[in-house]
Amino acid sequence: METRTFYPDLGTDLVRRMTEGKGEKYFVLTLGCQQNEADSERIRGMAEAMGYSAAKEPEEASLIVVNTCAIRRHAELKALSIVGRFKAIKTARPETVIGICGCMAAEPHMVEHIKKNFHFVTFTLEPNRLFRLPELVAAALLESRRSFVLGEDDGRIAEGLPICRTSDHRAYVSIMYGCNNFCSYCIVPYVRGRERSRESAAVIEECRALIASGVKEITLLGQNVNSYRADMSFASLISRIAELEGDFLIRFMTSHPKDVSDELIEAMKKYKGKIAPSFHLPLQAGSDRILKNMNRTYTTAHYLSIVEKLRAAVPDIVLTTDIIVAFPGETEEDFLGTIKIIEKVEYDMIFSFIFSPREGTKAAKMENTITDEEKSDRMARLLAMQKEIALKKNLPYVDRVERVLVDDEAREGAGNFIGRTAGGKLVRFTDKKRRIGEFIYVKITKATPFDLFGEALNGNSNETIKNETRI
Repeated sequence: METRTFYPDLGTDLVRRMTEGKGEKYFVLTLGCQQNEADSERIRGMAEAMGYSAAKEPEEASLIVVNTCAIRRHAELKALSIVGRFKAIKTARPETVIGICGCMAAEPHMVEHIKKNFHFVTFTLEPNRLFRLPELVAAALLESRRSFVLGEDDGRIAEGLPICRTSDHRAYVSIMYGCNNFCSYCIVPYVRGRERSRESAAVIEECRALIASGVKEITLLGQNVNSYRADMSFASLISRIAELEGDFLIRFMTSHPKDVSDELIEAMKKYKGKIAPSFHLPLQAGSDRILKNMNRTYTTAHYLSIVEKLRAAVPDIVLTTDIIVAFPGETEEDFLGTIKIIEKVEYDMIFSFIFSPREGTKAAKMENTITDEEKSDRMARLLAMQKEIALKKNLPYVDRVERVLVDDEAREGAGNFIGRTAGGKLVRFTDKKRRIGEFIYVKITKATPFDLFGEALNGNSNETIKNETRI
């Protein structure tokens, strides 16, 4: 895989000279998935390399970047609405540079719409060419030029981009980009391009540096993360990372069922304590006919065999999934097939969506006679059932002691904090100390379908937690 090494190029140097000593600020708004979050950390890194500092509000900034999502039509409408609000900023300060990045900026029809109807937008930049950001900012400042970068993806990966991370204890590490699956409903292959994986040495070194800096949780990212293929398999890569020295957890997302190997499951078993006992395994539908129409390339029987293997290897694993309701042609019988699998698997959490046609995908052209009333009814039934299951899955945590990574103070005020268990369960708890970014032990006292509640223990020693904790 060919790579591009980032260095302070002409655009970065030019912009830095123009911003030096002027107190120029940037504002980055991120919409969408964890990959967008990771991309925004690079956008912020490049902005700071150009001499900008972070602004708390867009009104303070002379560089505004919106990192967009295109997975559903609602996400695009939300992005356009937000961008529209920045017109007043551009009117008040014409020198303000306003850019749109992310998946929406890789859709030709959306780029054309922005070009014609959002004249105050300075540039659009597709996600696979983020390294061109300084060049576009320089062009805007020096030449007042609008730029629309589209269709330039050549399959290269830009290594070494500066990163400004949002957390000191949790970090995203992108290990592969793009998608080759072409699920009939999904826009990702068209906006993120074909699959390409980073070299394992670069990934491992990035993880090593993060652990040395005090990061406690690393999430490996990819559109199909377990499709990683460079000089080793994904299972080998995650095993190599798990063997690094330090007290940390590894997570990964999002996985495609077709690439869940026995080798990966064995690695999760072998390195339990380093690889989090959690797995996001998208089902999408519980009907083989609908799965075939979605081009998901697996059957419900194969999917359930993966679940069985995961639970045999990691008995306390936390399973989550994605479900699409009312895909074109879905009958009541098809929907009940989905309900049946949800009842059988008993997911800890479900991310469910009513089908949203995306221009350019095969599913957008499929006839869909499902009424809005049927769509809403099916979604309501699914959510009601999952709420009961989620509570059933959470209640056994009461009176147990869980190891929790503390994320932040809670809105309730002093002494209240939020964190997550190794399995990814959200915990709201009280603590006499402020231990953000540390692993601590929390006695769970209450459970709801979506949250656990508890009290932090005073110490972290084995004596403090003996016989009570489950790690």
